[in-house]
Amino acid sequence: MKELTHIDNKGNIKMVDITEKKESLRVAKCSGKIYAQEETIDLIKKDKIEKGNVLTTAKIAGIMSAKNTSQIIPLTHPIKIDFIDIEFDINKNYIEVISTVKTTDKTGVEMEAFVSVNVALLTIYDMCKGVDRRMEISGIKLIEKTGGKTNFYRNKVLSVNISEKKGTVKKPVEFVNVIQNFGIENDAHSSKDSNRQISLLSTISINKIKEKGINVDFGAFGENLTIKDIPIYKAPIGTKIYFENGVIIEITQIGKECVEGCAISKETGFCVMPYEGVFAKVLKGGIIRKGEDIIIEWT
Repeated sequence: MKELTHIDNKGNIKMVDITEKKESLRVAKCSGKIYAQEETIDLIKKDKIEKGNVLTTAKIAGIMSAKNTSQIIPLTHPIKIDFIDIEFDINKNYIEVISTVKTTDKTGVEMEAFVSVNVALLTIYDMCKGVDRRMEISGIKLIEKTGGKTNFYRNKVLSVNISEKKGTVKKPVEFVNVIQNFGIENDAHSSKDSNRQISLLSTISINKIKEKGINVDFGAFGENLTIKDIPIYKAPIGTKIYFENGVIIEITQIGKECVEGCAISKETGFCVMPYEGVFAKVLKGGIIRKGEDIIIEWT
């Protein structure tokens, strides 16, 4: 377990000394949700909350609070913030708030992202409490931290895909059973002691193909797991990937040689798997479901 950097060798709290650290671009992204009645969400969308425009007010509050984080959290450093954005994903019975903070400084901005999400959510509550006191704030979490010593990502498994034969496009399913040191049950590429028991591909890679005008579905490149917005192909060999329901896999290979004349290449005319496909072995088995969280962290 890592040592706590805010405690000295006598057990006293301390501010971390960043004097010798170098400035670099650092990005942090956090998210959280506020659940409300459908009628409340409708009022927000139609800008009919009596206090004023809810989302505009929440966005301003989130930005202002991020800039004052060092005055709220005792041991954080005053940071020169270069960029803050607050986004809102409005759903039937909840609003998700996503905060992105960037700096070119000696330490990261994850606390700034956390503070801005919390304050934006609290502002929505304050603006709407006159019509709905049953609102509930939950799920506040870090989803990205890059630019420092450690890179951290949390996002979703967008699609779970399997095929019974090699060289064929994989088809999406709702969930799969993952077997330790074997791979996905009933998938053609699973094999005991293999270093390529599970394959993964990021939507970042898939979007590069779509930009060329090629429309592809999840699984078209033969990936077992389609991962949302994480550059998994940048992770070092040996990096562990953790899934919400307990499965753990370890990256063993980045890229591979394509099978000549395979159905995937014929359909798409181009393949990203040789460059950005990720392959892994299973350290701990279990169930992987479409939509569950995935966490990856590397130094």
